[in-house]
Amino acid sequence: MIACVIRYEIDPFKREAFETYAKMWDDPIPTCGADLIGYFAPHEGSLTTAYGLYTIDNLAAYEAYKTKLVAHPGAQDALAYARREQFIRREDRIFLKPVSTLRPRR
Repeated sequence: MIACVIRYEIDPFKREAFETYAKMWDDPIPTCGADLIGYFAPHEGSLTTAYGLYTIDNLAAYEAYKTKLVAHPGAQDALAYARREQFIRREDRIFLKPVSTLRPRR
């Protein structure tokens, strides 16, 4: 398994637009083959940094996922919304592998 962490630099005056955008991915990401962990908007501290996080089996699965995502109507709507509202200033992706066991808080 690998995790894709998307770091966004967003317009701090358009946080609600980012939150709308994040919710638009609730269906496309899992439907196309990844496990959505969630999107995270600024709460305290930096008002310009947000994240999206999902996991997928491997890079080969990621390539298949990207192909499906491009054709998904919900993904197309989300990207059109982002272009129209222009709240994303920058977007970076990094792929990470787990090296410790994730455990729920007790």
